[in-house]
Amino acid sequence: MPNLLEDAFGQIQAEVDSAFDAFLPVPDDSRARLVEAMRYAAIGGGKRVRPLLLVATADLFGVNRNAAVNAGCAVEAIHAYSLIHDDLPCMDDDDMRHGKPTLHKTFDEATAVLAGDCLHALAFDILTQPDTSTDPFVRAELVAALARASGHDGMAGGQMMDIVSEEQDYDLHQVTRLQQLKTGALLAASVEMGAILGRIPPEGRAHLRAYSRDIGLAFQIADDLLDVEGDEEKAGKALRKDSEQGKQTFVTLMGVDAARRQAEMLVEQAGRHLAGHGEEARLLVELARFIVKRDH
Repeated sequence: MPNLLEDAFGQIQAEVDSAFDAFLPVPDDSRARLVEAMRYAAIGGGKRVRPLLLVATADLFGVNRNAAVNAGCAVEAIHAYSLIHDDLPCMDDDDMRHGKPTLHKTFDEATAVLAGDCLHALAFDILTQPDTSTDPFVRAELVAALARASGHDGMAGGQMMDIVSEEQDYDLHQVTRLQQLKTGALLAASVEMGAILGRIPPEGRAHLRAYSRDIGLAFQIADDLLDVEGDEEKAGKALRKDSEQGKQTFVTLMGVDAARRQAEMLVEQAGRHLAGHGEEARLLVELARFIVKRDH
């Protein structure tokens, strides 16, 4: 991984952890267990791809970095809540996440549900704070973008399609739609929210939407390849679950080699969408390449 990207990941991981530490002080009462569970899920986990996407996009338009990091934490709070709920016995029933026991294994199922609920609420609390933006119209647009990406027209809708897929044979079009919602929606929202902070009007974001659409699909193809070929120790979670459950994925429908070629094509195409930004978009281009080459 190039130094540019390695340094950027290191910086955003430290900034996001520091911000969540400030957002989530542990109260001196019986809510302490709940907030400790939220901190367990939100601090020190994952690569922080979504916050980095948001901050890197915001940087193109001269946005204050602290404001962009705040908005990135809002997206990451939604992502963290979704993982908590996905790991529950009633959903994917997973024991490991990011190389440590899942939240319901460390605490309990009831606490896990509440921690997920509260991280969902925290996301929108963060976006309405003046530290994120002093412009109420920008704050409202940020809330709308993240709400759409999180609900039935986004991530949660994609998760429902994924649950139903165990009972149906999805074709490539349906798998693509599922993943555009389940995985792609939050990635796309991260890019969109960076542009919103930069006060770029909707008609000026078409190239950014195209970029995020391509990296969203590439991200999921890479995930499907990882599920087939990856190392569980590096991934920090259970692999080979899709094939065991008989789910249709990009890999089962296209084959390993064709899926890898498709992901690489999407990444190259994503980079071309940003050509107008020149060298300023280098981090976003490198991030797209990392998405395909990552091993966890």
